[in-house]
Amino acid sequence: MNFPISAVADDLDRKLIHALQLDGRAPFSRIADVFGVSDQTIARRYRRLRSQGVLRIVGVPPANYVAHGRWLLRLRCAPGAAQSVAATLARRPDTAWVQIVSGGTELLCIARTRSQVESEQLLLAGLPRGNRVVAIAAHSVLHTYYGSPGRIRSLEALSPEEVQRLSPEPAPEIDDIQPLDPGDQQLLDILARDGRAGHAELAAATGWSQSTVGRRLDHLRGIGVLHYYAEFDLSYVGFHTAARLWATVAPAELVATGQALAGHPEVVFAAATTGPTNLAVQVVCRNSRELYRYLTERVAALKSIGHVETAPIVQNVKRVGAVLDPAFLDTPRR
Repeated sequence: MNFPISAVADDLDRKLIHALQLDGRAPFSRIADVFGVSDQTIARRYRRLRSQGVLRIVGVPPANYVAHGRWLLRLRCAPGAAQSVAATLARRPDTAWVQIVSGGTELLCIARTRSQVESEQLLLAGLPRGNRVVAIAAHSVLHTYYGSPGRIRSLEALSPEEVQRLSPEPAPEIDDIQPLDPGDQQLLDILARDGRAGHAELAAATGWSQSTVGRRLDHLRGIGVLHYYAEFDLSYVGFHTAARLWATVAPAELVATGQALAGHPEVVFAAATTGPTNLAVQVVCRNSRELYRYLTERVAALKSIGHVETAPIVQNVKRVGAVLDPAFLDTPRR
């Protein structure tokens, strides 16, 4: 998502982005009514942000949908190879949050597989190899304490009353994988690129009627298979620093520590994992000074954490939805 670095969101843009974090498919008429402006004003604002690559809505399964195989992958690349390896990972339909970190030589991504066979194929043969990749570490995600990658809780553009009026009913938690029929998968493929795609477009893709599309969307959302996320340029709303934290906690303190981190407004993802560290966290702050204060005050106050590795996020190549940036789609495969 490219946007002039000098551009800063005004109050209405910030409020619109906050509202779409709460409900990415909320009717513009409802948002306009809460804000006290016209439907056309909200529609114009959204179209402008969408066309300039600042904001888009994606509809995808939640982070814990494919519970059989969720992997947090760390790939250390040879100098100069990170961009092409990131492009390779971003093209895969089973990856999300492909990120370049730590001076541009390390990649992170989340991979989700639907079966033990897919998991084995991914880890044994599906990842980039050769002289571009120096080392690969795969951490199984055991439990997610907080995982709302489209929700920046510290944005605070809306009042509590506005948040209440715009928040949808909470989606249920998913315990088991529910197989999707081909039509549902076609819906999700389109929504991964545009979560606000109209019923007519979705009907044309599936061959269903528009009324059937509406019922399926409501059903998938109602059972917790479909979540809508707002993906937006963080710098546009004043957040310029993001980092991954890898923490070590005694097993007896893991649950309490994970839950405590999940309560921090700076945290957008917190999960228990396998590996040399057992907590993986992503944080978003306004600047490096706020990150420093977060680490030395909020994290330091959790005495159960014995060790923390901090990896600054240099670039998000792919988030939860389908990658759209032509600069990465056109990166040559090598």
